[in-house]
Amino acid sequence: MQTGFFVLGIIVLLVLWVIAAYNGLVRNKTRVDEAWSDIDVQLKRRYDLIPNLVETVKGYAAHENEVFTHVMDARAKALGAQSVPEKAAAENMMTGALKSIFALAEAYPQLRAVESFTKLQEELADTENKIQAARRFYNGNARDFNAQIAVFPTNLFAHMFGFTAREYFEIANAEEKEPVKVSF
Repeated sequence: MQTGFFVLGIIVLLVLWVIAAYNGLVRNKTRVDEAWSDIDVQLKRRYDLIPNLVETVKGYAAHENEVFTHVMDARAKALGAQSVPEKAAAENMMTGALKSIFALAEAYPQLRAVESFTKLQEELADTENKIQAARRFYNGNARDFNAQIAVFPTNLFAHMFGFTAREYFEIANAEEKEPVKVSF
């Protein structure tokens, strides 16, 4: 009889542990989703600034259509990206396109004196900082979640419940790790 209670106690403890582990996985998955949402909010803000920036620069460098087309194409690809790797690749392209806009602005000193252009530069610089912070927050949460589903004994049932590792939101190469240069 005591053996039956002992076995029942072990089973109850095991079930309680599985429930607690499952709830921990759900909590961490939710944190990763929330962190990704923060990135999306900042990227949307960035995408909303780009047409205004392009229009401002166009007024001073209308003959530079290739640069504007490149920026708007990069924006369209970024808006259409769905997965984390697609977003990362699109954001790398966007960063390069924005660098070309600011390089173009360097060639037109009168543009740098325009208040709306400098305001857009400041807003974009602020947004870039927020994207960087959101990326770090997301990657930290993804790291914690990935570690949780990889360690024993949680890994024994994490995949059975449909929990899979999350990809990091990373920048592709060293050149693209440089922040977008915003000079006044």
